[in-house]
Amino acid sequence: MKIHMGLNVTDLEKSISFYQKVFGVEPVKIKTDYAKFLLDHPEVNFTLNLKNEVKGNQVGHFGFQVSSMEELTEQRNRILQEELPIRDELDTDCCYANQDKFWITDPDGNEWEFFYTKKDIEQHGMNHSACCTATTTSACC
Repeated sequence: MKIHMGLNVTDLEKSISFYQKVFGVEPVKIKTDYAKFLLDHPEVNFTLNLKNEVKGNQVGHFGFQVSSMEELTEQRNRILQEELPIRDELDTDCCYANQDKFWITDPDGNEWEFFYTKKDIEQHGMNHSACCTATTTSACC
C-alpha cells in the first residue's frame, strides 16, 4: 500500500523541477497538465495537477520524519546541493516534541519540513514555525 497525494499547482514545469530536487527522482509520467512521481522511500504516489490558480491554504504543511540525525543531515546536504533555500530550526519544541528540522517551500508556497524527533515533551511548544504557530490547529510532526 502507498500513500497518494495529489497536489494542485499553477506552474507544472517549475513544480516538476522543484519536486525532482526534493525527491531525488524523475517523474514516471508527465503530461501537459499532470506529472506523477512514484517514491520508494517513503512509499508515496505523488501527483502534480495543473490548475489555473491555487487559492487558500488547504494544508498546514507536508513533511518527512527521519529516523536519525545522520539521516536529517544527509537530507539537508542533498537539498542544499540542489540549491534550494532552506530554513533551519534546531532544538525546537514543537507539537509535544523536541526536534531538529529544516523547511523548504515549493513554487506555490507549500511548506515541507524534514525533521528528527529527539524526545517527546509535555508542552505543546509554541515557536514560530509553520507547524506550531498559535493559529495552526492540525496535528503535525
